[in-house]
Amino acid sequence: QVQLVESGGGLVQAGGSLRLSCAASGRTFSRNVMGWFRQAPGSEREFVAAISGSGGVTDYADSVKGRFTIARDNAKNTVYLQMNSLKPEDTAVYYCAAAAGPRDSIYYSKYEYAYWGQGTQVTVSS
Repeated sequence: QVQLVESGGGLVQAGGSLRLSCAASGRTFSRNVMGWFRQAPGSEREFVAAISGSGGVTDYADSVKGRFTIARDNAKNTVYLQMNSLKPEDTAVYYCAAAAGPRDSIYYSKYEYAYWGQGTQVTVSS
């Protein structure tokens, strides 16, 4: 069982930055693919970014490429999402998710992830 706890959300003006953190329990963290998803009111939960267990493979949704960076610290069982140049359309609840997988794999579909955090609200004002 993996438990995930997100933190770092808040209210920021357009153009600002936030860093989200996701702390994971368990001794298998380095074997988990980690992902960030977001869900705005009335919308489906959508992929934002993912990172492989080794940290060597990452990918992003087109809407955040060049602005967001995903990283992980396996010694601290933590994954991060650095969000720069935030836009009002980035406003959503952000969720951290974990999935078992081969060391250098990443997943894009929410259905691949078995474990989810409770979410953290990010609000970007214009």
